[in-house]
Amino acid sequence: MNTAEVLADAVGRIKEVVHEAVEGIATEHLHARLDPRANTIAWLVWHLTRIQDDHIADVAGREQVWTAQDWASRFGLPFPPEATGYGHTPKQVAAVRVDSPDVLLGYYDAVHDVTLEFVSGLRGTALDRVVDESWTPPVTLGVRLVSVVADDLQHAGQAAFVRGCLERR
Repeated sequence: MNTAEVLADAVGRIKEVVHEAVEGIATEHLHARLDPRANTIAWLVWHLTRIQDDHIADVAGREQVWTAQDWASRFGLPFPPEATGYGHTPKQVAAVRVDSPDVLLGYYDAVHDVTLEFVSGLRGTALDRVVDESWTPPVTLGVRLVSVVADDLQHAGQAAFVRGCLERR
């Protein structure tokens, strides 16, 4: 496998887990909490998608899917368009509400497609490019992409766990 194939496989695994966590779920389960401060499935999937969208748009030098495809107005959340969920309070987590799982999956799939297109085009030493100099050491494209994959898989796994708990009740 080359670099692009490895990254495409990793991004594909995120999609699998997101779909397993969300497809066919009851809408009320999207907003349920295991305890009063816990993250909901809706928030977890929205957040992981926002982070992926934000980070990929930044390294690819393009507009985020969130605004380019007008997902921000489709979701109608009470946050500024640049919000990604990072640092959200329990009250803000509760504010992430959707009418159906299809909205979450539609946004996720749109971001996945753009991400896959970007990583599939990476060649040679592309991963060595510094994309963020505000850290010591500076963050390379490779480190940023691994960070996105790791973070997204954690949140997707959390969403799947929450679903499993809710459906056992």
